[in-house]
Amino acid sequence: MKKYALLLLVLVSCKIEKEASNYDFTTPYEKSEGTETATYEEVIDFYENLADAYPAVKLRNTRRTDSGKRLHLVIINPSPETNFNNLREDKRIIMINNGIHPGESDGIDATMMLFRDIAQGKVKMPEHTVLATIPVYNVGGALNRNSTSRTNQNGPKEYGFRGNARNYDLNRDFIKADTYNASAFAKFFHAVKPDVFIDNHVSNGADYQYVLTHLFTQHNKLGGELGNYLHTEMIPSLEKNLAEKDWDITPYVNVFNRTPDNGFSQFLDSPRYSTGYTTLWNTLGMMVETHMLKPYKSRVEGTYELMKSMIDIVERDHEKIQELRDQAREDWVAKDTYPIQWSIDTTQTTTLQFKGYEGVMKPSEVTGRQRLYYDNDQPFTKDVAYQNYFKPTKSVSVPKAYLIPKSRVRVISRLEVNQVDMELIEDETEMEVEVYHIDSYETYKQPYEGHYTHYNTVVKNSMEKVVLPAEQYYRVPTDQPAFRYLIETLEPEAPDSFFNWNFFDTILQQKEGFSPYVWEDKAAELLKNDAVLKAEFEKKKAEDENFAGNWYAQLDWIHKQSDNYEKAHLRYPVYRELR
Repeated sequence: MKKYALLLLVLVSCKIEKEASNYDFTTPYEKSEGTETATYEEVIDFYENLADAYPAVKLRNTRRTDSGKRLHLVIINPSPETNFNNLREDKRIIMINNGIHPGESDGIDATMMLFRDIAQGKVKMPEHTVLATIPVYNVGGALNRNSTSRTNQNGPKEYGFRGNARNYDLNRDFIKADTYNASAFAKFFHAVKPDVFIDNHVSNGADYQYVLTHLFTQHNKLGGELGNYLHTEMIPSLEKNLAEKDWDITPYVNVFNRTPDNGFSQFLDSPRYSTGYTTLWNTLGMMVETHMLKPYKSRVEGTYELMKSMIDIVERDHEKIQELRDQAREDWVAKDTYPIQWSIDTTQTTTLQFKGYEGVMKPSEVTGRQRLYYDNDQPFTKDVAYQNYFKPTKSVSVPKAYLIPKSRVRVISRLEVNQVDMELIEDETEMEVEVYHIDSYETYKQPYEGHYTHYNTVVKNSMEKVVLPAEQYYRVPTDQPAFRYLIETLEPEAPDSFFNWNFFDTILQQKEGFSPYVWEDKAAELLKNDAVLKAEFEKKKAEDENFAGNWYAQLDWIHKQSDNYEKAHLRYPVYRELR
């Protein structure tokens, strides 16, 4: 029996070796000696062949993207098990996203080589970690190749475009989900449910000595012991691991058109961004930001080594990561309040031994004005203050459930794709709920990713008894895995709420009004019969000079206090069922 098993193993090995020999797994990046990146077609062909040659590699695809082509997911795991629910029982999962901005192609090439090297045994197959990658997320942008749009970037020779097939920046689309790409990503993300998420990018901004920078999700916002682990263990371990391989790394240099030696702050990744979105499911997220001015070859090699280092950390801490994520889910759901707005905590900073270049001002040959110039002949290492602590500036009470009208299909469809548990209220139901009215908001005057977004939104709340018609409302409990996602999208004051992304703009426009010559008589009758309203009216005129001098504003104010004023105006249609 042992001889038979050994013979079978040899035959299988020979078959794999024979199949693998039919393919050339040298990447276009390697063939060009580090100057070119693979096309979309070359990337997909590479992974299809890799999956054909090595059983540890599996390839999946899902719904189409805006380009019309499907999104792919590649998995590497020596076990024949393909069900992520089963894999999660004893393994952690790292999900790698590439080509969200296809001009930033470093991760595309680095991940191709990493998966190949693991499959071929050149890099040790992880024992406790499953790897999953989206080889090219922005398919439409990858197909739109050019060699000029990355003005600041040093290679490769040709690359994809930042906008997708409909010219959306996909790293602003995770919450609003205007694209098919975002829906396809969510389908993969919720199937994989990764413990760690890596999004590979190339930076813009200042000049400095580093090839590699990291942009981890903000640890205070991630919260609790999981956030503390990220801040005090995972990040230092990554930095140390890379330093031992002679790869220096620093936090993402969050400055524009100025030198960083006066200090800089951590980027706060709201849920519109990939790592902000993945944080809503307590995933440890990071963006790799290689430096745009460094040679392409160095950037790809650095990305490759960083991903290897992250695998080593997850291998070491696989049990701890699972425990902390499980605890985080329990802790968040048990909270009575949830923070929805954040600002820098100026009382705490971290000192970086930052390796930069001296910046000087000199006359511009173009404008004649003073311009910034980094002198690469003057490298330095300086103590630089890094503001990487944030504090909540506004929190909301956690409701037991949200009640969402079935008619709000844009919202419902996004909840469905994010696997939110909902139940349709089948019978007419009367209940007491908390109701929001939009008290104030501001709107940006310039379009942003297909929207004129709102900000500085303020609501006022009240308790009301409402009647919910049969089969017209969904009840969405907060005690579920989508807990954080629900609050960040359904609380209007949250920066990336569906309200701020214009999903509820119809409530902001008053649909019915009045003709002054008609309302004059009715308003006079109303004041005559309501002494309290009359007193409030006279008080407002006495205290507000502009109001006192504006006859239409006075009529409008009275109208808004009357039963004639429409109830839907500024009334947020999502109700809160309190605990």
